[in-house]
Amino acid sequence: MALANDRDIGSGRWTAYFERINGKRTSNSILQGNDKMSIAETSKPLSKTETACRICMGSNLNPILSLGKTPLANSLLKKEGPQDENRFPLDLVFCSDCSLVQITETVNPEILFSDYVYFSSFADTTLKSAESLVARLIKERNLSDSSLAAEIASNDGYLLQFYLKDGVRVLGIEPAQNIATVARKKGIDTISEFFGLELAQKLANRNQKADVLHANNVLAHVAELNGVVEGMSVFLKDSGLIVIEAPYLKPMLEHTEFDTIYHEHLCYFSLTALDKLFRSHKLYINDVEQLSIHGGSLRLFIEKKDQPSNTVKTMLEDEAKSGVKTAAYYEQFSNKVQRLKTELLTLLKDLKSQNKSIAIYGASAKGSTLMNYFGIDKDLVDFVVDRSTVKQGLFTPGNHLAILPPEKLLELKPDYVVLLTWNFVDEILEQQKAYREMGGKFIVPIPELKVV
Repeated sequence: MALANDRDIGSGRWTAYFERINGKRTSNSILQGNDKMSIAETSKPLSKTETACRICMGSNLNPILSLGKTPLANSLLKKEGPQDENRFPLDLVFCSDCSLVQITETVNPEILFSDYVYFSSFADTTLKSAESLVARLIKERNLSDSSLAAEIASNDGYLLQFYLKDGVRVLGIEPAQNIATVARKKGIDTISEFFGLELAQKLANRNQKADVLHANNVLAHVAELNGVVEGMSVFLKDSGLIVIEAPYLKPMLEHTEFDTIYHEHLCYFSLTALDKLFRSHKLYINDVEQLSIHGGSLRLFIEKKDQPSNTVKTMLEDEAKSGVKTAAYYEQFSNKVQRLKTELLTLLKDLKSQNKSIAIYGASAKGSTLMNYFGIDKDLVDFVVDRSTVKQGLFTPGNHLAILPPEKLLELKPDYVVLLTWNFVDEILEQQKAYREMGGKFIVPIPELKVV
């Protein structure tokens, strides 16, 4: 999913943003509007190391886990072999003032998201979830052709298309030009800008306010959380509803989901941290659901009135009891990651010593984090397959493995496939039934290492 960001970034003025936060001038070569920008066209800095919390601006940031310097997880390469790749620190910390877990490096979002390779429609699970949610909200909120359903980081229209089919007006906000083009071909009105307070005010001034505003798997990408949440408040009707899905911190820690840490994911949320964030902008989490998707997620229902359900109250109480506000709660996570690294590398090296062939399923961002931190390269695996036609023919960042279509598993017949898109394990195992029936085996590293 692509990102929403603050008022400077919202108008494309990343240059001005870095001048403000770094006290130095950057190149004017970063372009606005529909113009494209490449890393080569920009001047330093390409990133900024944050020393204050992204929610409360406090300075009490406690280290949890360092993954070293890694390439950008979705920066797939067009050619094989040695080449220059930008690498950035990937360090996870905990704010003891407001309990937000976050990484400390903010990479220029126009580098990350202006030309994006993740298309939500390639995941059947994502589509089914979106269709079900839309049908439910149309009924519950009595939405009609006079209503407006909008989504921040709307991707290829995977969700808004279901509102459109039922006659509800839609508006997508998707800064990635290549993906916004796909959405428009589906008939979805899409603005190619980063969302923030400035864009929200423009829309509100045009009497474009949302009855339902979605933001799925995007809040974690936001560098300036307060600016975006304030923008949500401005863009939302007084009677409107914000629906947000975001990966949940607790299962991430409990299930060793460290591979969800990459430069696009700036924050890792507990309900406690989110409650503080939205309340500070007079928005209130009135209900919450726990989802299994993406290894464990929260679906938040947010309004301008403060009427929290018993579910919200109970979850906040449970988080307080479990210790999410204390540094001690996070101490075991790093040890579990190191143990998993040892176990997986030992298994792969043992299989290689037996002359077994090994492939990877999933040229995903989480796969990039795992492979680069664990040091999985061509000495251990032969190639990667991915269902996304956008990624096929490219090479993975850091270890430069060729990305092939999944059909190659039947043709090349690797003995084992490491499933790095483990969040879609059931879907993928079913899709690869023929490969498994011919004797192929999958190695699933998370939440615990197993061979199936």
